[in-house]
Amino acid sequence: MSNRNAAKPRRGIYLLPNLFTTGALFAGFYAIIAAIHGRFEIAAVAIFVAMILDGLDGRVARLTNTQSAFGVEYDSLSDMVSFGVAPALVMYLWAFSSMGKLGLFAAFVHTAGGALRLARFNTQVASADKRYFQGLPSPAAAAILAGFVWINLEHGYNTQAIHYAAIVLTIPTGLLMVSNFRYYSFKDIDFRGKVSFVVAIAVMLGIAFIMAQPHNMLFILFMGYAISGPLLTLVLRRRKRQTRKL
Repeated sequence: MSNRNAAKPRRGIYLLPNLFTTGALFAGFYAIIAAIHGRFEIAAVAIFVAMILDGLDGRVARLTNTQSAFGVEYDSLSDMVSFGVAPALVMYLWAFSSMGKLGLFAAFVHTAGGALRLARFNTQVASADKRYFQGLPSPAAAAILAGFVWINLEHGYNTQAIHYAAIVLTIPTGLLMVSNFRYYSFKDIDFRGKVSFVVAIAVMLGIAFIMAQPHNMLFILFMGYAISGPLLTLVLRRRKRQTRKL
């Protein structure tokens, strides 16, 4: 009898990492609510908050050895809301609602791209190279759109004047999520290890720059990351060709 009870799997979920996931989900949900009420700057900031919490849940799970299949699936559902639906809806209500079918199409491309990317990631997570992501990660794609909204609101640009710029930004981010471009994942960085004093100063200066102009710096950083994918893919392919020749 005791052996039978010992063989049964323990029910329940790990609380700590899933609290971060729930926080990210709420931030994405709040971004949608804020956009519906016309508070687009708050909606953009909420998406960035969701991105930070989403980045923490996986690392907390690995540091505390509390990874689980439930956590992976819950994280994907949270990402779909926070980085697939929320940024697309914010962009639609802010810039696309007066553009008819074109605006609806652009917002849907981003949403569908996020859903397809998450589905592909979940099916390839066991066999994929941990150093790279295939396709632009959905949090980065969402950050580009949120940063674009935040910049325009901060500088008081006329929404009517940037309709097509928003379209040009929204559709490519959706397509990049389902592309075959490789993006560096930063998962091989050991945050628990020691670093030189120069690196510590550089990190602090970087944080200071971001905090001084968050709307500008975050948009520039994630745009640079989006561009890095095609460049990194070209470099990796060139290395493979050179290796084959040798």
